[in-house]
Amino acid sequence: MKHTTLNEKKYTRLIWILSIVIPIAVAALFGIRIPGVERLGFLPPVYAGINALTALVLVTAVFQIKKGNRKNHETLMKFAIFLSVLFLVFYVVYHMTSDSTKFGGEGFIKYVYYFILTSHIFLSILVIPFVLFTYLRGISGQFEEHKKIARYTFPLWLYVAVTGVIVYFMISPYY
Repeated sequence: MKHTTLNEKKYTRLIWILSIVIPIAVAALFGIRIPGVERLGFLPPVYAGINALTALVLVTAVFQIKKGNRKNHETLMKFAIFLSVLFLVFYVVYHMTSDSTKFGGEGFIKYVYYFILTSHIFLSILVIPFVLFTYLRGISGQFEEHKKIARYTFPLWLYVAVTGVIVYFMISPYY
């Protein structure tokens, strides 16, 4: 039987609260417009770039840990989390100042776009607890547990980062 400390229980509870509150807050903020602020149309390529950088950082972090460089891996993973938070802030600010852009493609490409977009949104919500639990296991020295969950976290997070860039390129002609 695994021994769970009070701190672990506290962090587990916090992770689940954040995993629920973040998507709800983002959805709620979509309905709020910041009065008197112009559309911040420069943000979509910025946060698409942040997604691309996140993907590169994630892949680099995996290479670092496979080479046995735990310190670089940890630094890169903290940076990836920072980039994801920065993305989220820019994404919310953009949508609080701008109406959503409608995809203008027709035919088969429309279905491809909406499949990618829907899977991206769903998995971006699902990945939150994965990232936070993986991070918690890593920084608390539970490396076997960290490795077990990271096997799932890495492809989910990478998919979300890469599809974020794909969604941007697919919708960018319609901004």
